[in-house]
Amino acid sequence: MTTTVAIAGATGRMGQLITRLVGESADFELVASLDSRSPLDDMLAADVVVDVTVPAVSQAVVDFAVGHGKSVLVGTSGWSATRILSLENRLVAEGTGASVIIIPNFSVGSVLATSFAAMAARFYDSIEIIEAHHASKVDSPSGTAVRTAELIGNARSALGPVIAPHVDQRSRGQQVSSVPIHSLRMQGIVAKQDVIFGGTGETLTLSHETLDPSAYEAGIMLALRALGSATGVVVGLDRLIHLGPTHPEPPTGIPGDLE
Repeated sequence: MTTTVAIAGATGRMGQLITRLVGESADFELVASLDSRSPLDDMLAADVVVDVTVPAVSQAVVDFAVGHGKSVLVGTSGWSATRILSLENRLVAEGTGASVIIIPNFSVGSVLATSFAAMAARFYDSIEIIEAHHASKVDSPSGTAVRTAELIGNARSALGPVIAPHVDQRSRGQQVSSVPIHSLRMQGIVAKQDVIFGGTGETLTLSHETLDPSAYEAGIMLALRALGSATGVVVGLDRLIHLGPTHPEPPTGIPGDLE
């Protein structure tokens, strides 16, 4: 059985990649490609919707889709914990059967690095994140960095906040769950994240770098295929690849990393 797909944000980097993957797949068929001028009604011809737009547009796309009973795969930044909780409550209240999968990063390596960071967070009190993306990425910090910081904060819930002196200075980055995040937006970079842990007489750096968008392909197809059996709101590729209880899972997160 073929599942029909509508892609909102089809002309962007990720939209073009997903368009190609859907076209090459035997179990999916693209029936609608939406850009910034397309009416949202165009997505109603599809069984499921993929949202890879921009933060200012994403919620309207998702709200429209779930309001019409369409399950959605979201790869857009800007989904705060509050917005995700509101979406969860709406799905329960309306009972349309729609599900939403929100993926901060489609790279398996990135998901593993984030999971390892949550594991290490209990052993170090000084933790900071440096993330870098291509110059055209409009949001910062990245959804991956924010989710990493949230998982670190959750893993440290019994220990308290990390040690982050002088965070009143703008150059010290933006704090998320007490973890300072520093963002670079530069030419020549696809995506890179370093989580640096400082301890007595040592540092530990967990580093992941995406060298080519092909790193996202397996995760995209995994998430697309998971839409058919997902229930409610699912946040993170780690929830789909069965990493096991390597870290406590927060009730919500901030996803949406569009590299």
